[in-house]
Amino acid sequence: FGPYAGFTTKFLNAGSYLDLIKSVKPGNIQPMLKVGCQHTDLTRYLISEALKTRTSKITVLRQFYPQALKADWHLENAGKRVQIIKKCDIKGGKLEFGTEIVAAQDGSIAALLGASPGASVAVQAMIEVIERCFSTQLQSSAWQAKMKALVHSYGVSLIDNVDLLHSIRQRTLSTLLKPALAE
Repeated sequence: FGPYAGFTTKFLNAGSYLDLIKSVKPGNIQPMLKVGCQHTDLTRYLISEALKTRTSKITVLRQFYPQALKADWHLENAGKRVQIIKKCDIKGGKLEFGTEIVAAQDGSIAALLGASPGASVAVQAMIEVIERCFSTQLQSSAWQAKMKALVHSYGVSLIDNVDLLHSIRQRTLSTLLKPALAE
């Protein structure tokens, strides 16, 4: 059940508590402050969620599952979400609610930032990480073959290749143990 909002100044699980402070630069402080001022309701809500006690979290859980016993539940850290704030000429700063891959130029590290770092974007996100961080290797026929084996539609437009689309759809449905869609 969840998620429950939390707060940390660390960007990575093994990061430093100084990550947030070190990320503030002369070029991004104004957009950060502008976003904070433009979204005071969201800011207040997130702070109140982060400050909730274990008891208040169980109270919310009981609205959905009245028999929940506090002793039977524990909090599990599901990961970190770093909110994207971008410069904006009109408002000074803009809060982004999508997802975005950021990667070091040398490909040594990459991260998925944003509002939906879950299963709905996992495959596309990993493809983008591979393309950005392993672009040289990806040019080889061996890597291309491996990518196509993992993602059958890799490099092919499913809009232009209806047969492949139907084949992938059938395979997906059979994997999910659902009957094939009637055409």
